[in-house]
Formats: sequence, C-alpha cells, structure tokens
Amino acid sequence: MGRKRPYFVLGLIIAAVSSGMLVINPMLSQRLIDDVITPGNTALLPGLLLTMFGVQILRLSLRYIMVILMESNSTQTMTDVRRLMYEVVQGQDYRFLNRLRTGNLMTRMTSDLDRLRHTVAWVTYQFVDAIVTFTAAFTFLMFINWRLALCLGAVAPFILYVSRRFVKRIRSRFVLLREKLTGLSTAVTENIDGNRVVKAFAREAYEIEQFEKHNAEYRDTSVENAVIGARYMPLLEGFSQILTPVTLVVGGLFLINGSMTGGQFLAFSSLTWALSMPLRMLGMLLSDLQSYYAAASMIREVVEAEPGISDTPEAVPITERPAGKVEFSHVDFTVDDTPVLQDITFTAEPGETIGILGSTGSGKTSLINMLLRFYEPTRGEVLLDGVNINLRTLSSLRHNIGLAMQDVFLFSETVKGNIAYGQPELDETVILQRAVQADANSFITKMADGYETLVGERGVGLSGGQKQRISLARALAVTPAVLILDDTTSAVDSETEQYIQAELRNLDFPCTKIIIAQRITSFRGADRILVLDGGRIVERGTHEELLANKGFYHHIWSLQNNANTEGVH
Repeated sequence: MGRKRPYFVLGLIIAAVSSGMLVINPMLSQRLIDDVITPGNTALLPGLLLTMFGVQILRLSLRYIMVILMESNSTQTMTDVRRLMYEVVQGQDYRFLNRLRTGNLMTRMTSDLDRLRHTVAWVTYQFVDAIVTFTAAFTFLMFINWRLALCLGAVAPFILYVSRRFVKRIRSRFVLLREKLTGLSTAVTENIDGNRVVKAFAREAYEIEQFEKHNAEYRDTSVENAVIGARYMPLLEGFSQILTPVTLVVGGLFLINGSMTGGQFLAFSSLTWALSMPLRMLGMLLSDLQSYYAAASMIREVVEAEPGISDTPEAVPITERPAGKVEFSHVDFTVDDTPVLQDITFTAEPGETIGILGSTGSGKTSLINMLLRFYEPTRGEVLLDGVNINLRTLSSLRHNIGLAMQDVFLFSETVKGNIAYGQPELDETVILQRAVQADANSFITKMADGYETLVGERGVGLSGGQKQRISLARALAVTPAVLILDDTTSAVDSETEQYIQAELRNLDFPCTKIIIAQRITSFRGADRILVLDGGRIVERGTHEELLANKGFYHHIWSLQNNANTEGVH
C-alpha cells in the first residue's frame, strides 16, 4: 500500500465516524418526542430539525469523501501489487516459470488482484461500518433501557455460531474454486498459443471438449459454493430479523407499563436496523473475506517466492566492452538429480567461432544457458574475459551477449521495433545494416509497410526462416561481444545459410561466436568444433581433425553427406 497507507487509514477513520453518527438522529428523535411533541414545547423544534438535517448532510459528505479515498487507495494498491508481481516474475528463472504456467500467472495478476482491490475498497470499510454501527447503537440503547438492549443482544451469539460454521465450511471451497479458475485460464491460454497445432491436427472438437470439462468443473464448484451459502444465509438472515418482533413485543410491554417513554421506544425502533443490518451483512462479508484469503495466498506465493538467479552481492557491472573470451571450467549441471552436463571444459578465444554438435538431449542448449546465467552450474565456473560471470551483474552480462534461438519469439511490434528490441535507440541505418547481415532486408522491403510493418503475435504471418533471420538481426543489433546462435539457421535454405555465414565472418565489430546446429554445414569456417553426447564433450577439434578421427562427428557427416548425395541423384 506504501504511499497510500495514510489515505487508507483516514478512509477507515472517516467510515467509523460516519457510522457512529448514525445514532445521533435517533437520539434527537427521542428528544423530539419526549421534549417537544409530548409536552408541546415547540421552542426546541427548529433547532432540533436543523441539527438533524445538518447531521445528515455532514454524514453524507463524509461518506462521499470516504468512498473516494477507499476507491483511489484500492486502485493504487492493485497497481502497486501488480507492478511488484511483474517485477518478481521478471527476476525469476526458468524453473519458476516452468512451475507456474502462463494461465496461472495471468489469473493471479488479474482476477486475484481484482479481489484484492474489492476487499480494500469495499469489504474493509463495510466491516468497520458493521462493527461501529452495532457497537454505537447497542451502547446508546443500553443507556436508554438496558434490559431491552440485552434482549436484543442475546441474539448475537447464535449469529456468531452460525457464522463460524459457515467460515469453516466455505474456506476450502474458495481455494478449490480458485484452482478450477486457474485450470480454465491455463486451458484457454495454451489453446490460443497452440492454435496452429490444434488446426494442423484437426483437434478443434477435442479442445472444445477439454474446455467444456474445465468450464463445467468451474461452474459446478461455483454452484456448490452458492448452495453452501444458501444453506447458511437464511439462518443468519432469520436470526437478525428476530430483532424487530423482539423490539415490538418487549418494547411494547415496557411502554405499556411505563418503563419506557414514547421517544425511547421510537429510538429503539429506529435503531433496530442498526443492530440487524451488521448481523445480516456478516455472512456476506465473511464469504468475501474467504474469497480474498484464497486469492491473497496465490498473490503471496508470487510476491514471496524465493528469488531466482539474481545479482550476487559482489557483482559489478561490465563498464567496458568485453574482449569476448569465454571459458568453461569443469562445469556440471544437474536437474532433479539427473546429470545434464558433466565436466564441461573448453575455451573460446576472442573472435573465435566455436561449433557445438550433438544429438537431441545431449546438453547443447543447457550449455549456452550457463553462459547467460539462465541456469547456474552445479559445479565448476563459467568465465568471461577471465572473470567468473557470477561477479558480473546480470543486465550488463546479458547486454553483451547476443542470442538468436531456433524457437523465435517476436513481439506484437513493428519489424523495426523487434530488431531494435535490445537497443531501442538504435539508428535506422544500423537496423538496416543488421537486417542485411541477417539476410532479412530482402523480404522485409517487400512487406506492405517495410520496416514499419506490424508483426503479428509470436510472428504470425512470417515463415520460420523469416522469423529466424529477424531474430538473428535482433541479436546482431546489440553488437554483442559474444554471439550465440542456437540452431538459428535450421529453417533457411542452404544458399541463405551460406550468405549469413559469410556475413558473420565479416562483421564490422569483434565478436566471439558460439554456433549450435544439427547440420554440419553450419560450422563452415569454425575454429573449433565440440561434439556433445550424454552431457559430455566426447570430441573436439577442427572439421578436418574430427573427420580423421572417424568418430561420432564423422558418422553424422557421413549420414548428412550421403543424404545430400542421394538427393542430388
């Protein structure tokens, strides 16, 4: 709540004051009957009427101020918490994002936060209203006629007992409802993201069936919660409604035997609602609070999540452009007790090109994730220019590393905006140059609006090769000291690949290149090639040296070469 906390407290104070003022007019009404109408003393009448009118105007004015304060504070609170949640998510690593799926996070940052806003804006001051109104009314009535007041107050324990039973019954149900909503949101999000796959396999009917399943589960849970509320609400309503006949019967007897004046009876009648209304609202407020607790636990799980990979206390920013020397020293990486990388040791000198080849699951992508600190090594260290990368701030480290991946993500932005994403202030001339180097300029200029063409979500409307070339241009645009290409040219033809390789060999800035690929042709001109198998480097050397070894590399080369030869014939 931060900056708005004083306004929140002020709003609650105003709510308490305005609620307490509810007893003033019934007090004045008692005087109006007993001191003015009954004795016929009209001299007090104008003053009493003006006071009653002024009290009502003041109370309504305070309520207006209170609503403005509470609404503005709740909106600001929701904005601040959403910003905090977003910052926490941005600072988390892949493991956190793998555990909490997109639909799950979206639900927490939308509907759960809206429940938080509702609680701050409405439930809190309604609770204050209920407590102060009941306390003020009961205290006043005790002064008038304590016996009748106690008769009315005797109903409260029964209502509190029913309320306690209701809270115990409904709390777990709201947690279950929240889980069903998460499942529904996740199903919708995944289906939209994977819409092409759904259509490609003609699985629309299946996905609709799955959606209906989640939708029905959410509906059934909501109905069951409503049924539970329907069982308890009549009891709460019934007990609170007992107050009126008690006032009429018992108060009438006191009035008949002279134990109560007409003004006092009118005051009791006027304030019966002030006792029954808070009791009637108790069930609804408790239901809202249980819904809030379920949502708040989900919000706290994000906000209080253990920090992911972050800057170490000793980390300092990289102030000068690195030379680009990359070293892996006896690096191990384990996930859930399963070895992914084992004893990885190699050095890439500044300006060198290192190729990495390996079968699927051999640890190629995990290796480069170590360099970017997407994951932390279980053992060993990774160095940039002889300094452990843990001693560099994440932002400065990643700013000096360009990454282009096979699975390209493009934002709903212009082509120019996507290329300059890592360096928004980039000159248009440089953007054009990087697009040319990635062989993207040729198709970009043919688009309707050229570099100003809006790219659809995730690059819809572009081919796989076009997206990969825009991704490569984006990586080159930050003029990185280290350039990582993770199967970046897998979707382009051989001619385009050769063009890109020629451009990469003649970049206008010094750059160490690490190229991961399945095709051996991607390693043309590489200074050294590493062959991974089972998380270990099993071969290393130049193309010619590896062929001469007659090992795994030679086997892959033979398969690809034979395939290409057969294709020619």
